[in-house]
Amino acid sequence: MNETPDTGRAAAAGAGGEFTPQAAALLLEQARWQARRRFEPYPPLFSAFRAIIALATYGTIWLSVRDQHPYRGPDVAAYLVVLALAAVNLGAAVMVSRRATAGIRGRTRMRPAEVTAMAAVWIGVFVVMGALPAAGASRGVVYGLYPASAPLIVAGLAWAGIMVARANRPSTGTALAVAAVGALAAFAGPAGAWAVAGSGLCVVLMATAAATAWRHRARAMRP
Repeated sequence: MNETPDTGRAAAAGAGGEFTPQAAALLLEQARWQARRRFEPYPPLFSAFRAIIALATYGTIWLSVRDQHPYRGPDVAAYLVVLALAAVNLGAAVMVSRRATAGIRGRTRMRPAEVTAMAAVWIGVFVVMGALPAAGASRGVVYGLYPASAPLIVAGLAWAGIMVARANRPSTGTALAVAAVGALAAFAGPAGAWAVAGSGLCVVLMATAAATAWRHRARAMRP
C-alpha cells in the first residue's frame, strides 16, 4: 500500500467521521510511509539511476583519454557529453527530492549551514584545481588525477561528517565509500583514475540501492 497523507486522512475520517479499525490501519500505514520518506527520502531506483549516470559520465571521459601518450586530458566532445549527463542527473535529483520531501519538515531537508558547508567544499575543490597549473602541476594531475579523485574524497568526507551529525549510519557509510573510491582512483594514473572512479561509484550506488530496497522490504514485512 502506498497511501499519501491526504488519502490517509480522508480514509481515517470515514463515513460519518467514525474511527473504524480500517481507518486505524490506514493511519498506521500513513505513519510508516512518512517515516520511510523522512529517513530514506530517495528511492532505490534513483540510486540505481545515479549509478548508471556515474558510470556513463566517467566512462565517457575515460574513453577519450585512455590512449593518450602523453596525457592531454578529455576532449571537447567528452565535456559536452558530461555536461548533458550532469544536467540530466541534476534535473532528476531535484524532481525526486521535491516529491520525496513534500510536506516533510525537519532533519530530512538540508539546513542552511549544511548547504553552505557543501557549497564551500565544492568551491574549494575547483579553486584548487584552477591554481594547480600556476603551481606547475602537470596536465596529468590537473586534468586527470585531481578532478577524478579529489572531488570524491573531499565531498565524500564532508558529506560523511554531516551524516554523522545526523546519526544517519547508512548515508555515512555511503559517503565514506565514495571517499574511498576517490582515494583508490588517485593511485590509478591520469587515465585509469576515470575508470576506477566511474566503476567504483557505480558499485557503491548500486549497493546503496540494494541496501535501501532491502530495508524497505524488511520494514514492510514487520507486523
